[in-house]
Amino acid sequence: MIDLKFPDGAVRQYPAGSTARDVATSISPSLAKKAVLAELNGEQRDMGRVLEMGGDFRLIMRDDPAALYTIRHDTAHVLAEAVQTLFPGTQVTIGPAIEDGFYYDFYREEPFSTDDFAAIEKEMGRIVDRDAKFEREVWERDEAIQFFEARGEKFKAELIRDLPGTETITLYKQGDWIDLCRGPHFPSTRHVGKAFKLTKLAGAYWRGDSKREQLQRIYGTAWATKEDLDAHLQRLEEAEKRDHRKVGKAMELFHMQEEGRGMVFWHPKGWVLWRVLEAYMRRRLDAAGYVEVKTPQVLDRKFWEQSGHWDKYRPNMFVCETVEGEELSLKPMNCPGHVQIFDQGQRSYRELPLRMAEFGACHRYEPSGSLHGLMRVRGFTQDDAHIFCRQDQIVEETAEFIKLARSVHADLGMETAYISLGTRPENRAGTDEFWDKAETLMAEAARAAGTEPVVTEGDGAFYAPKLDFIVKDAIGREWTCGTIQLDYVLPERLNATYIAEDGQKHRPVMLHRAILGSFERFIGIMIENYAGAFPLWLAPTQAVVATITSDADDYARDVMAKFKAAGLRTEIDLRNEKVGYKVREHSVGKVPVIAVVGRKEAEDGMVAIRRLGSQAQTLVTVEEAIRILTDEATPPDLKRAG
Repeated sequence: MIDLKFPDGAVRQYPAGSTARDVATSISPSLAKKAVLAELNGEQRDMGRVLEMGGDFRLIMRDDPAALYTIRHDTAHVLAEAVQTLFPGTQVTIGPAIEDGFYYDFYREEPFSTDDFAAIEKEMGRIVDRDAKFEREVWERDEAIQFFEARGEKFKAELIRDLPGTETITLYKQGDWIDLCRGPHFPSTRHVGKAFKLTKLAGAYWRGDSKREQLQRIYGTAWATKEDLDAHLQRLEEAEKRDHRKVGKAMELFHMQEEGRGMVFWHPKGWVLWRVLEAYMRRRLDAAGYVEVKTPQVLDRKFWEQSGHWDKYRPNMFVCETVEGEELSLKPMNCPGHVQIFDQGQRSYRELPLRMAEFGACHRYEPSGSLHGLMRVRGFTQDDAHIFCRQDQIVEETAEFIKLARSVHADLGMETAYISLGTRPENRAGTDEFWDKAETLMAEAARAAGTEPVVTEGDGAFYAPKLDFIVKDAIGREWTCGTIQLDYVLPERLNATYIAEDGQKHRPVMLHRAILGSFERFIGIMIENYAGAFPLWLAPTQAVVATITSDADDYARDVMAKFKAAGLRTEIDLRNEKVGYKVREHSVGKVPVIAVVGRKEAEDGMVAIRRLGSQAQTLVTVEEAIRILTDEATPPDLKRAG
């Protein structure tokens, strides 16, 4: 007999060899029909799989959020069968569930087209309607290899050969179609449902190796209900409109090109946005007691070996050699350089905490296939800082940083959805006692700042736990922006010390922290959050003075001069075009305010203010316009201060 403990605390005994379906049937036949998965000791399992042991047990219904991963996993299998049915000779490789959907990689000489999606989706619907059972089978390794080789499925055969010798080889059938898979799966294809949609095509290499076969990847999304699918597709459509690469091009903010992969060419308007953000961050850091420093871009290999980065990050470092034989690297991060500044001279406990900030330009090699606009680059600038403090200052410093980060994110239009606590990873430095203490300190700091952290098991840095800030944008997407990490290792490696009250040398604790993460990525996120329609204080161009007729040109120049003198970033449009055309064009450029002037406005000393996205206009004096706009254009931190 085996003992199963249910969510309500009840413990019941079942005969050895029972399946999850047997357990469900013993409770209620209707429950057995509704349940699609079981969970035993935290592991999801097929309903028909034998329960080899007892433990914590629960049944999962299809509408349970825990079933969503399997909906997507099953849909990937349905996609693969549909493709092989419609395109004989296509080989399947791997097809995992991913965030918001799934994909499957196929090997086929002839390329797929998105025009094929309609036929594939129709065939997928037929497979769902067929209600074929998902059946788990355990095979001998050699038997499974021979089976797939005989079918011309060389990729599946290779996967099986490379599995550890201790791995159980499991195949899943859905009718006559069969695939290598660990599972679990629903009882049958009917439970997959039809709330799925194929979304895009991409290229991929077998096992991520550019020297191996090129594959075709079909992406899709799948949800529990049609309503959930429609909502997701609407979000995708909105996200497409907000794509920072498209919006950035329309606004003339930046561009990227092949000759500088992963590097950003900032245009004048984009650089204005950068400088406004940088000035805001500098004011916030000054007010929070940070000192700003600047460290070298290039340092000797020996330095990176001492810090430990050479062993850990060497594949991602840009390395060069001088004619004198020096091996140097562009810095991938700022932290070791900050320790060098801390180490100059003798530090006293009275100097701690020392909050050292740098808008540090860093470079890391990222594979070209992973680069994505401003979101994933090779050259970036971090709003980086390190807090050198005593052990007894960790909680207070971390709590103060949390308050600062949340305030900054709010000023920049982002809501902090939650803060995650990344705990000890499997591959880590330090004892369990150290991790117990460090994790407790970080959790205590989060609570001191008024928030309960969401624990993400195993997501800490190898040297210590961390807190990550998850912010939510205007369309509900979550982004990781900002982090604080506890570090005892680097001060040890680089011999950082201070003189404590006892007159002895002690190691400082080092808190690595960033609020934006990188300027590039955060600006990309902001572009998408605002869809380019920045609040007035952030907008690269805050106002355009546009004429209705040429006889108002001199007046327009005078208005522009007054706007500029008041500190407003202003341009002028004197082109011989209809004012409606000018308004539409500047709207594409996301200019928040257009001050329209004609002969009548010139005679009366007025301007007609038109706001981005509105057809209405407000007629005010130039002085009133300046008063209203300069108030709106004042950054939020300066408004609070004054």
